Amino acid sequence: MLRRLRIHNLAVVEELTWELGQGFNALTGETGAGKSILVDAFLLLLGERADRGLVRTGAEGCVVEGELGGAQRFRGWLEEKGIEADRDGTLIIKRQVGATGTGRQFLNGSAVTLAVLKELGDRLVDLHGPHDHQTLLSPVAQREALDGYGGLKKLVGEVRQAWREKREAEEALDQFRVKLAGADGATRESIDHQVKELEDAKLVLGEDEQLERDYAAAGHGRRILELAGEVSSLLEGGEENVLEKLGKVQKGLVEWERLDGAAGELREKNESAVATLRELVREGERRAEEVGLDGERLAALEARLNCVLGLRRKYGGSLEAALEKFAELKKRQGELANAEGTERELAAAVKKAGERYRSVAGKLGKERDKAAPLFAREVTEQLRGLGFQQSRLEVVVQRMESPGAEGGETVEMMFAPNPGEPPRPLRAIASSGEMARVMLGMKTVLAERDEVPILIFDEVDANVGGETAKAVAQRLAGLGKTHQVLCLTHLPAVAGVADAHFCVTKTVEKGRTFARLQKVEGESREKELSRMLGGEGKAARAMARELMERKKPTKV
Repeated sequence: MLRRLRIHNLAVVEELTWELGQGFNALTGETGAGKSILVDAFLLLLGERADRGLVRTGAEGCVVEGELGGAQRFRGWLEEKGIEADRDGTLIIKRQVGATGTGRQFLNGSAVTLAVLKELGDRLVDLHGPHDHQTLLSPVAQREALDGYGGLKKLVGEVRQAWREKREAEEALDQFRVKLAGADGATRESIDHQVKELEDAKLVLGEDEQLERDYAAAGHGRRILELAGEVSSLLEGGEENVLEKLGKVQKGLVEWERLDGAAGELREKNESAVATLRELVREGERRAEEVGLDGERLAALEARLNCVLGLRRKYGGSLEAALEKFAELKKRQGELANAEGTERELAAAVKKAGERYRSVAGKLGKERDKAAPLFAREVTEQLRGLGFQQSRLEVVVQRMESPGAEGGETVEMMFAPNPGEPPRPLRAIASSGEMARVMLGMKTVLAERDEVPILIFDEVDANVGGETAKAVAQRLAGLGKTHQVLCLTHLPAVAGVADAHFCVTKTVEKGRTFARLQKVEGESREKELSRMLGGEGKAARAMARELMERKKPTKV
């Protein structure tokens, strides 16, 4: 329950603290006194976007803070959001709004987003303003009301889970088939062909660069052979060739070494030079043989080069990319080899998930069929006590062509306010007063099952009077037995039965407007009820006392 609401610099409220009690709390005051500002404060705590126009003129910002008790039920949710949970179940919500529209919000001292506040507000408070009963026009809201009445929320959760599992199984099968087909729609036959093509090629990383060099050199094969011959002749083939002269040098160095041991280093260098030149001759002759190709060998080189370059272009522009593609294709080839069995398994999972969904969705549909006439009957009984003496509500459950996450039914609430008229959808009812009473009747029926602990009614009793006003008062007081109820009202019959009565007044001091809140009890409550009844004469006072004496509602 909401224990305390503190407001600072919000519109005409400079400073206000509202300490509420359990049960039914009524809020009254002259039109324009500032009752709606308290609703605005609640909306800020519930995560509504802030209008900087709400900040009191001249103030840098406004602050709204709410203290709630009995929040142990939200401990798991708070911990999930990383918010420290108070041991005694106290929850502090604080909202700061700057004059520029910027602001911050906190839960138990931890900074949070507006989305978190909104999520908490959905769990804490059900607020009904002058137009909020229009939510009843939503098919989703009507279905949720029926599910709430029938105690079907757990079953609805099972249906949602079964739907998710069904969709996940279907998506897994679809993705597997897409993966097997490949981005380009490749079939098993085409994959086998590509694997064989790359396998037969026996590509070697860097081979393309070597082949390009060899092929370029082969175009100068004749001249290279001539140059190789000249080099060989100069080094060791002709008379007075280099190696022969170095041999004579070697003999001289050997004799020199015998005479001077230090010349051994010179002899070793000459030997190394001779070995290097002999290797040069061998490598030159070998390279000349490679590039100085005959026709048959040149054709083979050209064919290999064309093969390698063709595969390089086809599979990614480089041999590295082609080899990676080869590995990928081999993997997909293996997957395809086992595809038939895997596809059967995934298809079986789809079938199983579909059967599970149809089973729980079918069960939900049957429960909705059973709950619909019972809910309609109970709401109809409540409405007859709210001024619809011969009205009736019908709840029509229809099967959908395409079931979804919420089951396979649509729910349409039909209302016949007058005898002799066929029931029509709620959306066809023009009167907001009628809609407000339908909503109140439904809330009364749902009270025992509604998990939201705080109900706020902002003039939901508008456009009613007389015996209907008394009936509305009884319903609101009855809701106060299972919820904390806050009601902004102009009806003395409603305010008179409240467990706690608060009055908002507005004054002007030194050119500034101030709204103030007072809990009225005893004589002050009698005076406020008299004002609401139209005056402070003896008759009004007597009627006010009568309302106070019978504030305990009869059981409905």
